Amino acid sequence: MDKIKLSIVIPVFNSQNTIKQTVEKSTEVLESYERASDYEIIIVNDGSRDGSDKVCEQLSNNAHVCYINFTKNFGQHHALLCGYKYATGNIIVKIDDDLQILPSEIPKMVEALIEKDADVAFGKYTNKKHSAFRNWGSKLNNAMAKALLNKPKGVSVSSFYIMRDYVVDNIVSYTNPYPYIAGLIFKVTDNIINVDVKHAERSEGKSNYTLPKLIKLWINGFVNFSVKPLRVATFLGIILSLLGFIFLIILIIQRALNNSVQLGWTSIMAAVIFFGGIQLLSMGLLGEYIGRIFLSINKFPQYVIKEKNDGREK
Repeated sequence: MDKIKLSIVIPVFNSQNTIKQTVEKSTEVLESYERASDYEIIIVNDGSRDGSDKVCEQLSNNAHVCYINFTKNFGQHHALLCGYKYATGNIIVKIDDDLQILPSEIPKMVEALIEKDADVAFGKYTNKKHSAFRNWGSKLNNAMAKALLNKPKGVSVSSFYIMRDYVVDNIVSYTNPYPYIAGLIFKVTDNIINVDVKHAERSEGKSNYTLPKLIKLWINGFVNFSVKPLRVATFLGIILSLLGFIFLIILIIQRALNNSVQLGWTSIMAAVIFFGGIQLLSMGLLGEYIGRIFLSINKFPQYVIKEKNDGREK
């Protein structure tokens, strides 16, 4: 059995009551995993507003734990990029801080990745315990990834995934201020598999992903990693222009054949509002691209580290 070093990256936000158990259970699993010659756990506190920072600081006294604290909440994907930057393992594992992802499933994921010689493995929940809203969001996210990000056919994206170190090395080279991990993964490789894993009930609280945060995440995905929305806007503009031209010809013919036909104010206003809405949508989409280019050129930071306590150096 080939020995490997595992890196567990855990983004933390308002989880003072669960992060300690998450780290302890992960440690227990990794200590008993025969294939793991060594391991490390990297905790990134993404501007938590509870006592998570104090709990994480205590956890960093462990020789296998590295704790990084942000100055404010930058977002989960920013926290992941930071954690990946400090990861030194052969295989890097991403889990959440709420105990819904079971650390006991990590060995199964690793073994499947190695056996199938894959670059990335996404966990596929056999008994998903998310709310109906999160399930709907996951389906929409998978549909978006397939349509816009060239997600491999048959692969399902989830919040539990592992990657080889060379994949992570390419992902952390991304320096723009709007990261989307799945988009970066699909740009690097299509050698991706799914592994059936169990999913646990949330022990307390509720998901930090609200509708505005999910919308922001989706915008990051399809604006930053694909020009297809611009192509859709162009195609839609062409189609609507053709329809408008055809409608104009019909009106001219009707008027020529029957002078009593009155051109309706309602239909004109409806057309103006409809086409005006399409124009504003296209302009807004174009503005979103231009704005992100501006921020990227100006090197807007992905995150700011307030402190780092690295138990691995002790």
